[in-house]
Amino acid sequence: MASIDRINNLILEETASAINREVRIEDSLITITSVQCSPDLKTAHIGFSVLPDKLAGTAMRKLEASTSELVGILRKRTKLRKIPRIIWEFDATEREASKIEQLIKEANAE
Repeated sequence: MASIDRINNLILEETASAINREVRIEDSLITITSVQCSPDLKTAHIGFSVLPDKLAGTAMRKLEASTSELVGILRKRTKLRKIPRIIWEFDATEREASKIEQLIKEANAE
């Protein structure tokens, strides 16, 4: 299990670094929030957030289009024998947290 955690962290760090350099969307910030590899290492669910979050669809399309390039970078920068198939998932946690925060502020103001 610890091995999977190490692989998840390695993929998270290297993917975040590669996206920071390779995937550009004007006036936005893409953040890798999580990586969850399957036990057999065949797939990796990679969660991301984007600011502003209205660009989530654009970011998803850009990440999907860049997947093969990112896999190539992962292959070069890691010692993994096989790179898992990447499945991108938008992480709306940040958006939901700000909604809850706003509701709390409004409730306290009343």
